[in-house]
Amino acid sequence: MTTASARSDRRISPVFLGIVAVAAVSGWAVWTGTGYPYGLAVFVFVTAAWVVSLCLHEYAHARTALHSGDISVGAKGYLTLNPLAYTHALLSIVLPVLFVIMGGIGLPGGAVFIERGRIRGRWRHSLISAAGPLTNVLFALVCTAPFWLHALDGVPREFRYALAFLALLQVTAAILNFLPVPGLDGYGLIEPWLSYRIRRRVEPFAQFGLLAVFGVLWIPEVNHVFFDLVHGVLDSLGVSGLETECGRAAYRFWENWNEEYPVCAVSP
Repeated sequence: MTTASARSDRRISPVFLGIVAVAAVSGWAVWTGTGYPYGLAVFVFVTAAWVVSLCLHEYAHARTALHSGDISVGAKGYLTLNPLAYTHALLSIVLPVLFVIMGGIGLPGGAVFIERGRIRGRWRHSLISAAGPLTNVLFALVCTAPFWLHALDGVPREFRYALAFLALLQVTAAILNFLPVPGLDGYGLIEPWLSYRIRRRVEPFAQFGLLAVFGVLWIPEVNHVFFDLVHGVLDSLGVSGLETECGRAAYRFWENWNEEYPVCAVSP
């Protein structure tokens, strides 16, 4: 009975499989140029793939916690990859998707509740926090693989643009998540190594960390430096700024992107 329950706790959710299916079908539509308008297919593909990455991000936290001693994550549904099982679905899925739609930035969310009292060892606590953004790093490497492997022959231009924009989202999410700001994974990585007094003083600000980062990014000078860093990383992976901008423009197809970015214009 216990074994059967454990297996059901780790069975991949149909909700997640449905999101993967949407990403696959819309990705095929972008690749083949099926459907109209082209930008709508890019929008659905990138959004669905972004949600998949969010689910994998939280799964990485939960799976690492499981192997570190928190066996409660299974009963909470975190190992099923079901986004509806998250503690804060609004912060974990809805807000990150809205941030992508509004500004084209992969702002991280916060979701799974880890029972830290079950875990022993500072390194394990740090690894749990690092597991999520490391998933974004891996996702970015997968998205950019055709670029840094110089394997773009035969890849449609439209699909290349979509991959470039999806990679930008993953890189922004990884960088932001690694910031040592209370409420983000970067702070969770260093928190076990801080004194009890410092942790208690910082704790009340954790709930505002994500909003603070979002607010600071609206400062033009900060935004400029941040995206210089993002594009520097993407350039090192073989993805040009033009490709990411064309992908962003296609994603926001409702802004008449063909007129603003004539060099990106593609046949529907």
